[in-house]
Amino acid sequence: MSEQTAQKAQQVDPRGLRFAAGVTAVLLALTLILGNPWILAVQTLVFAIGVAFGVQASPYGQLFKRVVRPRLGPPSELEDATPPRFAQLVGLLFAIAGLIGYFSGAIVLGVVATGFALVAAFVNAAVGLCLGCEAYLLIQRIRTPSTATN
Repeated sequence: MSEQTAQKAQQVDPRGLRFAAGVTAVLLALTLILGNPWILAVQTLVFAIGVAFGVQASPYGQLFKRVVRPRLGPPSELEDATPPRFAQLVGLLFAIAGLIGYFSGAIVLGVVATGFALVAAFVNAAVGLCLGCEAYLLIQRIRTPSTATN
């Protein structure tokens, strides 16, 4: 089985994704409230782990798996892990832009990039709408030629 096929076959509990988004939203909000880029640096590392090893391997994924999920019933459904992994990449890019802004003195860039990431994480945590996942699906639709005939 190819790596891409194995990745596509990998499924995740959507409750864990929302849990991770909630923790992410809290850290990003603290970054903005306290103006502390080191909090954003921690979140950037979490995003990087999620991109490199998958969302289940991230610290929040592990916390959900070991502490939260055993206290819940089994999930009613699972989701493909690929779109959330792409969303982690999008979050990583915004977090890197935020760090560049904060550490270079371009505070507005840091605040705006962190703010965008916060909005995406909050929406995911609050209503289960993953903006990065939707972007992934849109890109896939654009890249895949339509088989419909007119």
